[in-house]
Amino acid sequence: MRDFPSCFGENGVQVADSSSSSSAAKAAQNSVTCVYQCRLHGRVCLISVTWTKNLMGQGLSVVINDSANHCLFKADIKPWLFSKRKGSKHLEVDRGKIDICWDLSNARFGSGPEPVEGYYLAVAFEQEMVLFLGDLKKEAIKKVDTGVDSDPGAIFIAKREHIVGKRLYGVKTRFCDKGRTHDMVIECDTVDLKDPCLVIRIDSKTVMQVKRLKWKFRGNHTILVDGLQVEVFWDVHNWLFGDAMGNAVFMFQTCLSEEKLCRNRSVFDPSGSTWSYPQKFRDHQARSPVFCLILYAWKHE
Repeated sequence: MRDFPSCFGENGVQVADSSSSSSAAKAAQNSVTCVYQCRLHGRVCLISVTWTKNLMGQGLSVVINDSANHCLFKADIKPWLFSKRKGSKHLEVDRGKIDICWDLSNARFGSGPEPVEGYYLAVAFEQEMVLFLGDLKKEAIKKVDTGVDSDPGAIFIAKREHIVGKRLYGVKTRFCDKGRTHDMVIECDTVDLKDPCLVIRIDSKTVMQVKRLKWKFRGNHTILVDGLQVEVFWDVHNWLFGDAMGNAVFMFQTCLSEEKLCRNRSVFDPSGSTWSYPQKFRDHQARSPVFCLILYAWKHE
């Protein structure tokens, strides 16, 4: 198969492989990372927001990287400290002050760790809103003290999510920043079948089917969603040949032209599950960001 393209940091994103303990796998299953392309003092930056959930409660992490992938700011709100569900953090950087403010005191959550309503998370630079998430914008503006209700212009460019299932793996997703939300289901029954089949459905419509999966456990295929070409990459080796807690990896990336897509290829290492992030891809994102979704599908027998 062709190499997986990358969507995250230059140092890669590490996930538990088939040799990891079940506790590590369960921890990975309760995190969602969203990446936004923003402008910080006129310069492009990437802001990664990670939502986590475990027995101790909800957690939150915000990381801001500049265009050279240097970390400018990192804020961690640990689950055991998340009883303070409303607060702020501040950091002086070489060009000014970065503020992060949040209020999740009345947040409502779905089945995952990401809040769905009743909250806000705001990132500001020198009292100018850089990123806003949630539905309490007026409260965020007061906290940041911008005095201006304007669109910060952040672009949602990537998401990494962990999902769990036995035969069906469902997720709600969209394939571009302002696109429609779709119901996507990945179906794959590998129990006692000589010839397992992989099926992907979007809004109940079959968009991809892979037969003879034991021979095609890694591959890629192009589908059409909302008028966009979406490149689908899959690696289900652990489902077929790994242990009971193994995970499959799926990537959905909106396509550029074939020439640009090939230039943006990076290396995906199935054994270490490392996503590299070449400079060419970062440079292209600064001009015209694509969107990609990475799903880690954990089989629960």
